[in-house]
Amino acid sequence: MIKCTLKVIFAERNIKQREFAQKVGISETTLSSLVNGKQLPTLEVGYRIAEELDLNIMEIWKLNPPS
Repeated sequence: MIKCTLKVIFAERNIKQREFAQKVGISETTLSSLVNGKQLPTLEVGYRIAEELDLNIMEIWKLNPPS
């Protein structure tokens, strides 16, 4: 299972989802689904998000080993 850390990153950096979605060229609905772990991004979208946040994509989406 892959865990998304965008919610924490956005809170720590005081990032507004609406503005961020516009910056990376996706809808607010899509960003909300990503933040809440309801869907995974395409590689291109994940890359744009990581680039905008100046993070490695693996710092945003982390693989949780099965228990």
